[in-house]
Amino acid sequence: MTQALYPLAEPTADALLAGMTAAAERAGQQLLAHFSPDARPHDRNALMAALAHNEALVAKGLRDALSALRPGANWLDGELEAMPLPDGEWWVVDAVEGNVNHVHGLGDWGVSITLVRDRQPVLAVFHHPLEGMMWTAVSGKGAHRNGQAVRVSAKTQLADAIVSTGQAEAGQTATYGPIGGSVTAMLGHALLVRTSVPSTFPMLHVASGQNDVFWQYACVLPGVAAGVLFVQEAGGTVSRIDGSPWQPGATDILMAAPALHAAATAVLRSIPSQEAA
Repeated sequence: MTQALYPLAEPTADALLAGMTAAAERAGQQLLAHFSPDARPHDRNALMAALAHNEALVAKGLRDALSALRPGANWLDGELEAMPLPDGEWWVVDAVEGNVNHVHGLGDWGVSITLVRDRQPVLAVFHHPLEGMMWTAVSGKGAHRNGQAVRVSAKTQLADAIVSTGQAEAGQTATYGPIGGSVTAMLGHALLVRTSVPSTFPMLHVASGQNDVFWQYACVLPGVAAGVLFVQEAGGTVSRIDGSPWQPGATDILMAAPALHAAATAVLRSIPSQEAA
């Protein structure tokens, strides 16, 4: 018999998802109240101050709400974001995913919350306040945007595909070669190649079939955990760039519509190997 996602004495997946959604909505509204399309930090100090302000605005509230919702779950912090994750339940949160966009008056930002259990994302929420979008996913129950099920692309040819990647965190010099090489390689095989930050938005586009392939070097778990579950539950394939299984701590990630995964892996395997650490 398959074990239930949660023991009967504990909150159901639906109740947890409702609590996660409420927490994301509260944080999103706080961030929206401090958003201006005219925002333009004038130097590095102003930029860093604006980023820190947004984090301080919502991070504690999210942590308090989620810890109350699932008191026994661990909280992912610091170096564990890029390391293999121990067993157990973990809250994996990006309080302001796309923070750099928010403070420059751009629209691609939101609140990302994922519950990871024994190294597998099992519930995920992403709130995009500017568009009033709430993305949700529960392991085994599909991925949804504002309550409507989403599915990955049915494309079968990489030549017809829209593919995308993104920059790792600033200063990750080991990624420069692989990123540039992968974009160049994909330009010769895909219909359109995009690069953007943060990673969540192109992953959501893969889940909804608006984009077909996404890959990233030197990824950290808060940036990809929700997207992994969204894409998997929408019928997509998630792996490392070489096609091997993805788990938290992997130094790269690839996700694609199923019929395009092998072709995307073949192209990306042609990139000279560098440890993107």
